[in-house]
Amino acid sequence: MASVEIRDVRKSFGSTEVLHGVDITVPDRSFTVLVGPSGCGKSTLLRMIAGLEEITSGEIAIGGQVVNTIPPKQRDIAMVFQNYALYPHMKVYDNMAFSLSLAKIDKAKIDELVTRAADILNLRDLLDRYPRQLSGGQRQRVAMGRAIVRDPQVFLFDEPLSNLDAKLRVQMRTEIRELHQRLNSTSIYVTHDQIEAMTMADQIVVMRDGNIEQVGAPLDLYDNPDNTFVAGFIGSPAMNLIEGTVQIANGHASVAAEDGSLLELAPGRGDVEGRQVYYGVRPEHFTLTDETSGLPVDVVVVEPTGAEILVVGRMAGTEVQVSFKERHDFAYGQRIYLQPRRELAHLFDRASGQVLR
Repeated sequence: MASVEIRDVRKSFGSTEVLHGVDITVPDRSFTVLVGPSGCGKSTLLRMIAGLEEITSGEIAIGGQVVNTIPPKQRDIAMVFQNYALYPHMKVYDNMAFSLSLAKIDKAKIDELVTRAADILNLRDLLDRYPRQLSGGQRQRVAMGRAIVRDPQVFLFDEPLSNLDAKLRVQMRTEIRELHQRLNSTSIYVTHDQIEAMTMADQIVVMRDGNIEQVGAPLDLYDNPDNTFVAGFIGSPAMNLIEGTVQIANGHASVAAEDGSLLELAPGRGDVEGRQVYYGVRPEHFTLTDETSGLPVDVVVVEPTGAEILVVGRMAGTEVQVSFKERHDFAYGQRIYLQPRRELAHLFDRASGQVLR
């Protein structure tokens, strides 16, 4: 296996620059996820690693070797596509063996490699079927098997679960992660789904408009977002962001929302007095209280999911989402009282969107 180094990589289509000097280190044997909204450049970057797109400037190195001018077939990578890209006229065995046959590998060795991959992916009973006879999840496993048999330095996944239904996506997330741990491989995975990123990655790279917003472990990004974009993108439901101004009264710092509500801050946050900010609080970081110690919230929507109850309401002039593990019989139009947990609140500069640590 090998690490992947992406150094000041830029990509332009004509006069339009879509990647603006990207720097990423993918450690050897890690599972790194590139995540971001559509159009952020994540798939373009993955295709550049694979050699399917030319690099405008910068360097990409795999295993210490710069691969800018090396053709895809010589990069020792394997790619799993969103649409499976299986040959419809070939059976599962032949689809998995095709790249090995092109490389003129001995037939006995091909049979050994395909059988091993089929056992890993529970495909042994499907080797004589055509792709049209398989379910979506089975086709995706065949596509992964075709990559596994090559025993590459790096696995590349381009939104491989997008065409699957919700239940199958959850199952395949587990299977891909388990496969990574079993093969102990270097993997780069592209998705727009932050739940996939959080549950699968060792390292997440959050992208927006061709730039890197933040890189880190999933819980580091969740607990310590660098800006409002990461705060709003990582986490489902997203972090609540309430506009206000930091003020100090009687030695206590708080954020005064536009409707006059006061959102408490942890001790020591008086250093940003007078700053216009976003007060960030995760949906699970509210305490249900009473009118003597909480802020009024008018319930708009109640969404019970079984494991928790999600409440959408209006608080401090802003729509907020609050999650409860306990069962509550809330109803539309009801007024409840909540207090954000001040020690877990975040402050972001309103002008730049950057965190104020």
